[in-house]
Order: sequence, then C-alpha cells, then structure tokens
Amino acid sequence: MASAANPNNMNAVRETMDVLLEMSRLLNTGLDMESLSICVRLCEQGINPEALSSVIKELRKASDSLKVSENCTN
Repeated sequence: MASAANPNNMNAVRETMDVLLEMSRLLNTGLDMESLSICVRLCEQGINPEALSSVIKELRKASDSLKVSENCTN
C-alpha cells in the first residue's frame, strides 16, 4: 500500500482534487477548494453524499436569511 507521503501519491491526490474542483465549478456548486476537500473527506468516511448536499443547501438558506434580516435591521 502506498503511503500518503509518497510523491507519486501526492501528485495523484492533487490532480484528483483539481479535477473535482473544475467539475464543481462547471456545476456552479459554489464550493472552494477547502470546502470541497472537506466534503470529499466526509464522503470517504462514510457520510451520505445526498445528505451532505442537503445540509449544505440548508446552511446556505439559513445564511442567506440571516444576511437579509441583517440588511433589514440596518
């Protein structure tokens, strides 16, 4: 089994993340590299991708609602 510190493995991981980020941008997910990396790690640990997607959507809605209410109070 290849170690995570193996330069070839690190290059493969970097390339994979670059491809995933480009796909994410094409699909207009709004995820940056850090957020995408977190999502990938969560999925690798067994989190259901559909459930993760739902949570992200709900958090965005809540964030948008807070921004609107802050704008109304200012």
